[in-house]
Amino acid sequence: MNAVNMLEAKSSLSRLVEAVESGAATEIVIARNGRPAARLVAIAAARPAAARIGIAKGLFDVPDDIDAHNADVARLFGAADA
Repeated sequence: MNAVNMLEAKSSLSRLVEAVESGAATEIVIARNGRPAARLVAIAAARPAAARIGIAKGLFDVPDDIDAHNADVARLFGAADA
């Protein structure tokens, strides 16, 4: 654990961030008036979200009457005159 005072943290923030980002330090404690006040740690890189729109394109055939009225489905949703 590396510890730095507030003045040093202000003047060398880029260097401190680089140290935790590169793994040279796992965490850096920033002290104010000799007491620990904050901890600087690297965050895990976010994984890019997989593309979802169109992911199944071409994998199945959609029937032409997909939007046609379906009495069974209407009844399941509470339609009185299904």
